[in-house]
Amino acid sequence: MNSDTIEQDFQRVWQMFKETDRKFEETNRILKENLKESDKYFRKVRELDRNWGKLVEALIRPSVAAQFQKRGIRVEGSGQREERKRGGETVETDILLTDADSLVAVEVKTTLGVQDVDEHIENHLNPFKKFFPEYKDKKVYGAVAYIHAEENADRYAYKNGLFVLTFSGKDTVKIKNDRKFVPKEW
Repeated sequence: MNSDTIEQDFQRVWQMFKETDRKFEETNRILKENLKESDKYFRKVRELDRNWGKLVEALIRPSVAAQFQKRGIRVEGSGQREERKRGGETVETDILLTDADSLVAVEVKTTLGVQDVDEHIENHLNPFKKFFPEYKDKKVYGAVAYIHAEENADRYAYKNGLFVLTFSGKDTVKIKNDRKFVPKEW
């Protein structure tokens, strides 16, 4: 092999490297564009999900108080999206029903999963009185409301002492717990 052939081979390999590099750069540019578009899409999905959640809360709120009153739990007031911050932590309750001696903190989900039940108990109900000290002398009950339940999450909530609410045709929302149910107090 002479030096001209080696040089030609070297130039061909060098051109192949340059072409590969150019293709990598083009692929990288396309990936960045796709990432930007994906970010826009996921922001819209998150916004839609938040708005859908607010709509579900707004549908549930008007009739939920009446359902608890039918169960003997008086409701004198109700609030939506009650939030408190303390030491860098935040506790939020989607719907809060109150009366003179008790309250019900309701977590609203479009689709209720077992993890949602656990999160409501751990992140909202267990620390509730720490974040809402004005209710320290009240009985605190928990509830979950949903459109669809997966993984038997509604039964799981019942077994963990939560009221279980779902949509019904007549009253918009109904309590699924039977009359033998004894709610847990937090």
